[in-house]
Amino acid sequence: MDDGWTTGAGPSGRAIITADGPPVKMIHVSDQPPAASGPASDPGSEQPERPSRYNRSFGGLLGAMVVTVVFVGGYVGFRALTRDQPEIVEKVDYIAAVGELQSADVQVVYPCSIPEGWRASSTAFKRGEPPRWGIGFVTDDDEFVGIRQEATGVDDLLDTYVDEQPVHGDEVSLPNDLGVETWDTWSDSGGDLAWSAELGPPFEGQTLLIYGSASAAQQEALIAELTAGPVADC
Repeated sequence: MDDGWTTGAGPSGRAIITADGPPVKMIHVSDQPPAASGPASDPGSEQPERPSRYNRSFGGLLGAMVVTVVFVGGYVGFRALTRDQPEIVEKVDYIAAVGELQSADVQVVYPCSIPEGWRASSTAFKRGEPPRWGIGFVTDDDEFVGIRQEATGVDDLLDTYVDEQPVHGDEVSLPNDLGVETWDTWSDSGGDLAWSAELGPPFEGQTLLIYGSASAAQQEALIAELTAGPVADC
């Protein structure tokens, strides 16, 4: 007996492997998947679609989002209005500004020092013959004091920085390094105070105005520190 394998092709063209032994019946194999077993389904009948558990429309969802945004925005706005907002005051180096002017042979009046807790909030300079000069200060209790040095009449300075119709007070003598012997005092209906003086050499024709919402004692303390000397001596 031959135990070897032989190959050949059947009537359908498929390769058939045989061996010595009784003949084997070949069953035709289909390439299609087998039909499903069980009762035949009716193509005309369909199972009803099961409704979703949450049946929410897009419009309803959008409306809910809008209400939420409006509520949050309203709350933030309310907190912004009712919460105390700190006022931020910029601090400037007025001594450095005076030093630059002095290096350019421009003489201005300034305080050699200021009380503890005060800060300079602004400086102003406009070229001219003579120039216009000013410094703004914020006190330790958040009141304002300003200095203005201009070749302008006192009435115009008061109209610009104090009031159109200020009340003229007493003349006073205050210690200072400017050689000013007498100061005119002023006030307005809002409680602002001012001191004015005509400057002597080297500032002939110029008026000096000290003004603001700070108390009389605070402004007089600033006047006592006024000088026109070199910043290096401060």
